[in-house]
Amino acid sequence: MSATNIKSIAVIGAGSWGTALAILFARKGIHTTLWGHLPDHMQQLRDSRTNEEFLPGFRFPEDLEPCIEAGQALKNTTDVLVVVPSHVFCNVLASIKPFLVKNCRVAWATKGLEQGTARLLHENAREVLGDRIPLAVISGPTFAREVAAGLPTALTIASMDSAFAADLATAMNSETLRAYTCSDMTGVELGGAIKNVLAIAAGISDGLGFGANTRSALITRGLAEIMRLGIKLGGEAETFMGLTGMGDLVLTCTDDQSRNRRYGMAIAQGMKSGDALKSIGQVVEGIQTAQEVHRLAKRLGIEMPITNQVYRVIHEGMDPRKAVDELFARELKAEFD
Repeated sequence: MSATNIKSIAVIGAGSWGTALAILFARKGIHTTLWGHLPDHMQQLRDSRTNEEFLPGFRFPEDLEPCIEAGQALKNTTDVLVVVPSHVFCNVLASIKPFLVKNCRVAWATKGLEQGTARLLHENAREVLGDRIPLAVISGPTFAREVAAGLPTALTIASMDSAFAADLATAMNSETLRAYTCSDMTGVELGGAIKNVLAIAAGISDGLGFGANTRSALITRGLAEIMRLGIKLGGEAETFMGLTGMGDLVLTCTDDQSRNRRYGMAIAQGMKSGDALKSIGQVVEGIQTAQEVHRLAKRLGIEMPITNQVYRVIHEGMDPRKAVDELFARELKAEFD
């Protein structure tokens, strides 16, 4: 297995996915620091050497160091991986910027769009960090627990800096994880964001008692929506047919490990949004993303009927069954237009 140029990495965000990725790097013998914004939580991680709140059952490798202070986590580390919810992404980047060392490189495994503007995260990162820092995004069909358990997994790393993408891929690659690289950051980010909205739709469908036929059609037509918007914004068609498009969409629409899918099921079964979120206990990215994608599609004149109905159910209080009825009442058209 090839050696990586990444000798140490700081993971910013100590939720389930950030912790799983930190464990992954540390198992490869890469010195990994892990920082989260709650000091008491980080102290618990230091004391117990596990993250029982978000990723229970996995002991930290020797090379994984939880840190109380962000400055401590970033000290002397040229490679940084940000794994935080999209609504705090810009604020977190701004807060860690003073601690970034010379020649640093920044990647993220955050999925979503900027709240209020629908901007892509790499646009935000470039604005906050400037033009000189290499950027990359990690995405694809992954559940944190399965990565931590060492189950076979594939994902995508997108960057305009091919050397950075290659270094990350080599650092992450193992007997059970295969990392692919590409340069289409726009396509990778959009696929990773919009699939969460469609996972809510899949959860609503299953929560209403619909069957496999419905779910299959929803996934396929949902992918068509992602591609319409993604290509309009400059993404590449083949990206949406790959791991971070079709792969991630299938994953989140079909498995109960998906928070977005579970949220949709709860809403369809009559649970209020706040109660559903409380029962899940973690951020459900598709809620905010539905609003941003709805705004973006409307502005660009892109037809996204499934996404639009999810938006109406979540943000306008539309009855889920009526939303489905309206989808099927739409005018007939050719499948490919």
